[in-house]
Amino acid sequence: MATTGRQNLPNNLPMVSSIKAYYIPILLLVTSIFFQLVVLPRSFPQSHYDVLGIPKYSSIEEVSRAYEKITSKWNSSIEVPPAVDLIKVQYAYEVLTNRLLKRDYDLFNHDEYIDVLQKVKEHHSGKHISEIDLPLIDAASFAPVDQDLGIIDSQNFLSTFEDDKPLLLQIISIGSKRCLEFSTAWKRIVNLLDGVAITGLVELGDAKLAVYLADKKSNGQPFFRNGLPALLAFPPGCKSSSCLHRYEGELSVDAITNWLVTSTLNLPRIPYHSKESLVQNFLIKSKPHQVKVILISKTGERATPFIRQAAKTYSSYATFAFAMWRQEESAFWWNMFGVESAPAIVFMRDPGVEPVVYEGYVNSSMFIDLMEKNKFHVLPQLRNVTSMELGCDVHGYSRARKDTKIWYCALVAGRLSPELNKMRETMRRVQEKLSDTWEIDTVDQDPTFVPAASALKEKRLTLAWLDGEAQHRYCFFHLHSEDSFETCGPRRGIVDAARLFIVRYERFPRDENLDSKKHDNNILHAWYQTETDPVSTLVAKYNGSSEISEIIGWISQTIKDGDSREIPPFRTRAPELVPEDADQNSKRFISSGGNIKHWTSGFITRFSDHLGDPRIGPSLLLLALMSSGFIWLNQTRSTQSRNLNEPNQTKDEDQPRRRRIQRGSGANQLIPPSITDLEPKDAEQVRFSESDSE
Repeated sequence: MATTGRQNLPNNLPMVSSIKAYYIPILLLVTSIFFQLVVLPRSFPQSHYDVLGIPKYSSIEEVSRAYEKITSKWNSSIEVPPAVDLIKVQYAYEVLTNRLLKRDYDLFNHDEYIDVLQKVKEHHSGKHISEIDLPLIDAASFAPVDQDLGIIDSQNFLSTFEDDKPLLLQIISIGSKRCLEFSTAWKRIVNLLDGVAITGLVELGDAKLAVYLADKKSNGQPFFRNGLPALLAFPPGCKSSSCLHRYEGELSVDAITNWLVTSTLNLPRIPYHSKESLVQNFLIKSKPHQVKVILISKTGERATPFIRQAAKTYSSYATFAFAMWRQEESAFWWNMFGVESAPAIVFMRDPGVEPVVYEGYVNSSMFIDLMEKNKFHVLPQLRNVTSMELGCDVHGYSRARKDTKIWYCALVAGRLSPELNKMRETMRRVQEKLSDTWEIDTVDQDPTFVPAASALKEKRLTLAWLDGEAQHRYCFFHLHSEDSFETCGPRRGIVDAARLFIVRYERFPRDENLDSKKHDNNILHAWYQTETDPVSTLVAKYNGSSEISEIIGWISQTIKDGDSREIPPFRTRAPELVPEDADQNSKRFISSGGNIKHWTSGFITRFSDHLGDPRIGPSLLLLALMSSGFIWLNQTRSTQSRNLNEPNQTKDEDQPRRRRIQRGSGANQLIPPSITDLEPKDAEQVRFSESDSE
């Protein structure tokens, strides 16, 4: 048996090697056959027109005649069809004789009642025809679309786009029962997205716009993958169908709004906290320069879109959190924040300042107003994102009029410490005193307050605080002294000192001679643009006590001297305020225009759509033939080249042997032939006699 196996092995090797060589063409051939026999027939099921035996897109009259012709045979008992065939014919007749259902089926192959057909077929399988309840379809009655929901058609489609807001569209059919049932939820979605996104409805009657917005099969046939209603969104800046996002989830208010604000707008999620985690994970870990916004909810629902939009807009100023209200914990909320009931919004600003509480429901505009009023601390912080709004900016921005020549910023600088908090509290009282001084009209009683109070009212004076550790370069520049390390930079010892100083800003009119020269002198132009700030600054440092009256008097005297005296311009390049970590939060929320998850789902969707392309099978067969021909050609060329090389190799192998023979024949020429040599051709045998005598 072993010998037989060894004899058959060489015969099997060529077949195995051929299979290995042609495995790609074989795989393509098998795939092509499978596609043509299995995949393609499933992609083209029998249409309702095929059931009735009439051409596609036949009129309602032709459908009725075909139906009467079929049923007349059944009624006359000429043919007794199975119940399943009758159900198919009846269903096709009801769909194609309904004007709206026929329109949706012809244009978009949309048939939302197909599940009814399957249920009826299963329920009446094996039963008599008379037991089937007719009609099979309970179609929605015709109802006009609510104009208040924003009807969009081909004429006003382009005018609905805004660069800063996304566009959410719902594609409906007035003959669809699902669209009618979803109308209540859609109204709720429109209200929630007010101010965040633009919403609108597109009815299939506008075939031009509906076809443009629909999905496309490989043959160009428009369709709606998940039926109607279909939801799609255009991100900000997107104005074509190539960049829109299609919704494929459940038709619920929460799921749709969360999809839009998360995937399209990339808005942040606001987490919920219990009373324990609110203190440990939010109040303690939040950045000290951010206002803490706590939204207390009674229902526990997700943050509305306009709140999430505000969380993104004000991410540099505030941090947000949700908390769940429970009646048994009401004492905690009252003692901690002064909240009596939910819903409520709590703004926590400066340390030691009572929280600001607003109770009741708010809409988008109300919430934005609240954020504008409470986005700063009572004593605002000078930061990279607030310098322009506070007027403490070397680029020439002032809170007063644009033509204001001189203005001031009184700043408290220091590391985050009890000393800084105490000084901030003092400056808040100074600010409050100056505001009350002007409003109560006590100028005659304390004239030393007049310059400071007047400058504060005219917005020529701003009181703020500066984080000396985060803004150490800015701090050292203005407080350059021997003891400035106690205020600016990282903590080096146990001493922390908060210091007050005033920066005087003066705007100078542009020098016309300098303007004319800078165009001719590149060096002067570079110095003019980069070496100096648009305004000059002068710093005055406070060295007095923490008495409020003394601080106000010093501020007033500084402003009085700064307004009346001619001070030579001191122009230099002040260091920029460094963006803090919290100032970068808004960049995290900017959408990239297309993430990996969206691209992957889109690729899978497009791949599944092209599975019904009838050109795939012939293309695979052609590739199989081409690859097999390419492999055969390569094998033929390699065999021919091998055959051509074999004679040359044999000739080369015989050459050394011939040389050895030639060398051997030359060496034996002097040796006489022996008896063992070959017999010559003319040789004869000598005959001897039989006896010696003869």
